[in-house]
Amino acid sequence: MIIHCSKKLATKLPEVSSTLLQETSLLGSWHAHLFTLDRRQCVMFCHDATRYCLFLAGLRKPHFAELGSKWFRELFTATLAVVGVPDTKIKKVELMLGPVRFDTATDRSVQGSINIARQDLQAWVFQLPNVMDLDPLKVSVWLNQRPVTVRGKFIHPDREMQQRLAEVG
Repeated sequence: MIIHCSKKLATKLPEVSSTLLQETSLLGSWHAHLFTLDRRQCVMFCHDATRYCLFLAGLRKPHFAELGSKWFRELFTATLAVVGVPDTKIKKVELMLGPVRFDTATDRSVQGSINIARQDLQAWVFQLPNVMDLDPLKVSVWLNQRPVTVRGKFIHPDREMQQRLAEVG
């Protein structure tokens, strides 16, 4: 699995390729962006095809070493479980992801989707005293229930991801 990183995030990660890596996962690749919210380092992941988003807050330096291998995988599989994906399918998804690799080749359309999701999240966080009070699962599920546009077409990320999972296995 490939995660295309913003330049800001790439500086925090141990091994990032500056050239475009070839995707081998059946699920497709993701984009990730590092931003600050409430003086906390946060990362938002967005699936390239479905615009399925994941949100992590309060990351510190040791977390970045395991960003793809631990934090991303745990949050992704947990959100799939919350939306009702069967455990057997989640196990298959974990195997399909394969090893996580990072590069800096980004797509402006996906980055725009991340930016809009980040703005929606900031409006929601404005009502809370601290970003660390947010449950990453709840936020990720909420972000994926909003309709988004991809090149002029409206889609629902949660439905698109479930359809993608049905197609690949």
